[in-house]
Amino acid sequence: MDHDQQKDKPAETSELTSLIPVGEYVEEVAEGDRKVRRRGIYLLPNLFTTGTLFSGFFAIVAAMDGNFEKAAVAIFAAMFFDGMDGRVARLTGTQSEFGVQYDSLSDMVAFGVAPALVVFSWTLSGLGKVGWALAFIYTAGAALRLARFNTQVATADKRFFTGLASPAAAAVLASTVWVGADQAWVGTSQPYGLSILVAVLTGLAGVLMITNIPYHSFKGIDFKGRVPFVVFPVIVLALAIAMIDAPKVIMLVSLGYAFSGPVMRVFQRER
Repeated sequence: MDHDQQKDKPAETSELTSLIPVGEYVEEVAEGDRKVRRRGIYLLPNLFTTGTLFSGFFAIVAAMDGNFEKAAVAIFAAMFFDGMDGRVARLTGTQSEFGVQYDSLSDMVAFGVAPALVVFSWTLSGLGKVGWALAFIYTAGAALRLARFNTQVATADKRFFTGLASPAAAAVLASTVWVGADQAWVGTSQPYGLSILVAVLTGLAGVLMITNIPYHSFKGIDFKGRVPFVVFPVIVLALAIAMIDAPKVIMLVSLGYAFSGPVMRVFQRER
């Protein structure tokens, strides 16, 4: 009887697994001089990556409903989650190839597709085919930039980004939409020429992502080291000023960083 029960168990197990047709993920990782196969994925860093993906998706839905301020804030929330997942993975020793690929796909949604659709819903739709063409140029630029980054990440200089990073490009569009929503520039209330100005900015952001212009990554900053005491009051003052009109301050910072690359390139050539 016991032998018959044991023979029935594999059939029962396969029947149960067939009810949930999700394949088990197996990844080959290096341990010392040999490679071993590990099942499953790490939970904590991938939860942050899922936060990035969800924020990008929420931004699209909010823009479709006409809630452009929420859409812009959701893109900035995606930047927070995107900045945290890699740091959490390194701190906890939970880096994986699955996490790298999942992060890249989530970035494409949150910083490639979502900003383009949000800005198109806000003002570019009034330009017809020109509007969606420029939105697509931005999306394509983000895709090409992410693909290039993934292929060069092992050899690239960590101190600099090649081309404008996709989160920074998304910040330019999201902050512009945020300022517009804050000023109630929605629908027929938009100033004359706003769509054309934003269209140029959208196309320019897409082009800057695929250029070879170097941008400081700020990864060389040592947050663990000591700094002069005056640095901390300056940071507090900067945060206080930012809170007076957060949308405009964030837009100015985003635009300043986006144009810092071309300006420094021209300055270096003149020198």
